[in-house]
Amino acid sequence: MAARDKGQDRGCTGEREPSLEALYAAVEAYYSLKIALYGATYRGVDWESDAAQALRFAQLLRLCDFARAFSLNDIGCGYGALLGFLATAHAGAEVDYLGVDLSPAMVRQAQEMWRSRSPARFAVDKRGPRVADYSIASGIFNVKLDQPIPLWERFIASTLADMHRSSRKGFAVNFLLAEGTGPASPPQLYRTRPEPWISHCEDVLGASAELLGGYGLSEFTLLIRR
Repeated sequence: MAARDKGQDRGCTGEREPSLEALYAAVEAYYSLKIALYGATYRGVDWESDAAQALRFAQLLRLCDFARAFSLNDIGCGYGALLGFLATAHAGAEVDYLGVDLSPAMVRQAQEMWRSRSPARFAVDKRGPRVADYSIASGIFNVKLDQPIPLWERFIASTLADMHRSSRKGFAVNFLLAEGTGPASPPQLYRTRPEPWISHCEDVLGASAELLGGYGLSEFTLLIRR
């Protein structure tokens, strides 16, 4: 598992490895196409259903203290569906929200949908442009497309490091769980056991990690606290 983030490396053969910039471009193109085809729906952000995503949001937000106002970075925000969940599940909560996405098309959709919601802002970026109390990312590590696993894990490690840097209190992410003996999932999906990424967050980032599982989906959530 890679813990460094170099845009381009050379292996022992002298050949140049694919860069993270190329990976970001591929991911941006994939999700920009999805939102163009399906609009602000669960299919537009490649979810299986709204209900499943609401369940994911509930796990990720267990990190946050809703008894007081806080700021939140939503990394890979899509069209800002988390804002709708917050309005329903945590009505009255004081959340200074910033949504960040690689896709300009996603951000335009989000800005249009939530233009009357304050305080809520959106930005096109690959990382959190401000330090907030918390950061969350839902599903951004799941669809690796045709990217090689070592490069995809460099992307994950880079993203975790940035979320740690830009979060005062902690951050939360989720992963698809490594498969058991059932049918193989499509090769475009990234699946993993929790232990390697728990170790990464604790040993490399120096944070504490809480594992959440068993909530009805074939995945797990990590709550990472300083």
